[in-house]
Amino acid sequence: MLVYIESDWFRHEVIMQAVQLDRQSQRHSAATGLKTVFAILDKWQCSPEQIQRTLQISKAAYYKYRNDPYCASLTQDQIERISYVLNIHSSLRLLFDNPQNLYGFMALPNHNPYFNGNSPLDIISSGQFAALYETFKRIDALRGGMW
Repeated sequence: MLVYIESDWFRHEVIMQAVQLDRQSQRHSAATGLKTVFAILDKWQCSPEQIQRTLQISKAAYYKYRNDPYCASLTQDQIERISYVLNIHSSLRLLFDNPQNLYGFMALPNHNPYFNGNSPLDIISSGQFAALYETFKRIDALRGGMW
């Protein structure tokens, strides 16, 4: 026999369980993205300080998250920064076939107007959110991306 329970408490509990599952899913996705971004930034030859500034995480959080990305409690800003690094990497993968260019491009001086002789890594490690956006936009444009 099925019993239909109509109560505000029950509805509240079901909603709270769904929200909890959604938060766990978001946290897992963020941790997976963070782990991937650490691997990419390592291949780009970023220093710990550059990574901290790019992702806007403290020194203590950086070392804690390196050891266990699943313990990370990330802000929306940090999640968006992770997304931009992943998108920059994706654009580079479409541009370059060889690993030397794929992973070396970000550290090379760039004399295009936005970079003015600085490397893309120098720009994104300034810590400014707009630097990630502008760097992505310009790298994506090289592959024919439309903005």
